[in-house]
Order: sequence, then structure tokens, then C-alpha cells
Amino acid sequence: MRMGRVHYPTYRIVAVDSRVKRDGKYIALIGHLNPALKENKCKIDEAVALEWLNKGAKPTDTVRSLFSQTGLWKKFVESKKKPVAKSK
Repeated sequence: MRMGRVHYPTYRIVAVDSRVKRDGKYIALIGHLNPALKENKCKIDEAVALEWLNKGAKPTDTVRSLFSQTGLWKKFVESKKKPVAKSK
């Protein structure tokens, strides 16, 4: 969700129903992104993000890349891996 002023955007990373318009009402605020900052551009609440990913939420490509940069996507993938039973 784009916020901010002209030529100075900030973004909210949110969980939203797919039937709601782009800047409409969201279900949960997961984090925010401020691309104008040199450091700490992205702040994500990992517990909330993992909760929604485990519920089946599908992140956009951009949000997935942000999750990868912060290491959150790797944690999610590792939590989904199940040990393979070896047959004798």
C-alpha cells in the first residue's frame, strides 16, 4: 500500500483479501518500507508475517523479495519442509 507524499513514497506491507481494491481496507499490518532511507529501509514483524504465510497467504513478487532479503522467506520454507521417511 503506497503512502507518503509526492516523490517521497513509503509503503506498508499488509495482508489483504484479494477481492479488495489495492489501497482498500487491509486485514493486518505486517511491516513497512521506506526506500528513501540509506539503512533499515524495511521493517517487518516476522511473527505476523509467518503467521499469515502459514495460513496460506501468497506474497507478491516484490514482497517475496523483501522477505528473502530479510531472511524471513528462508525461515518459512524451512518450516514447511517435512523430513522424508526412508523406506527399507
